[in-house]
Amino acid sequence: MTPSDRPSSPQHSTLDTRHSPASVFLVDDDASVRRALARLIKSAGHNVQTFASAREFLGTKIASVEAGCLVLDVSMPGLTGIDLQRELQTMNRNLPIVFITGHGDIPMSVKAMKAGAVDFLAKPVQGKALLGAVELALARAARERKDSDERKQFQARFERLTPREQEVMALVVSGMLNKQIAHELGTVEKTIKVHRARVMDKMGAASLAELVRLAEKLGISSEK
Repeated sequence: MTPSDRPSSPQHSTLDTRHSPASVFLVDDDASVRRALARLIKSAGHNVQTFASAREFLGTKIASVEAGCLVLDVSMPGLTGIDLQRELQTMNRNLPIVFITGHGDIPMSVKAMKAGAVDFLAKPVQGKALLGAVELALARAARERKDSDERKQFQARFERLTPREQEVMALVVSGMLNKQIAHELGTVEKTIKVHRARVMDKMGAASLAELVRLAEKLGISSEK
């Protein structure tokens, strides 16, 4: 890294203000690299937590609950960076990853990117390139956090529906008319209109299009 690599003024990620700021988790077995990269990332105004190995990172609650992104060395003794990426995927933890390596090759890079990595940088890492990749990773983390919050909110609304209202909602978003739904459920159209109005109200949907969007977020198919 050179002095010109360092930012002239702090840069901050746009994060969901309903949460504490996401952190950058730096995992590298080289202590000197950890110190240098941690200083650089902190100089851009980010929270940084460092780890000497993938096992150390996985042994903390951070790996399962906290939001943020990873700056991750590929070649480490024991569990490699690629191994850690795979472990996080099995945990259903979609932490955006910026890989750094002194021994990377094209196949390794392609494999990492296909698995969702934000970037793959060669050592010695250029400061501007790393900070740019970290900004992209934190922006992705913020989007994913927002999407997760929305799904939880929509799921809570959906669970307020009665079983029959849930059935009606599924049929409404599939494109069926009230009279078709009434026939499908063995009732009358007037009853379906009442259920439909309650669904719209409880789900907080102002239009059919919005209800369809909420259903898609919940994984409810819009196809009959």
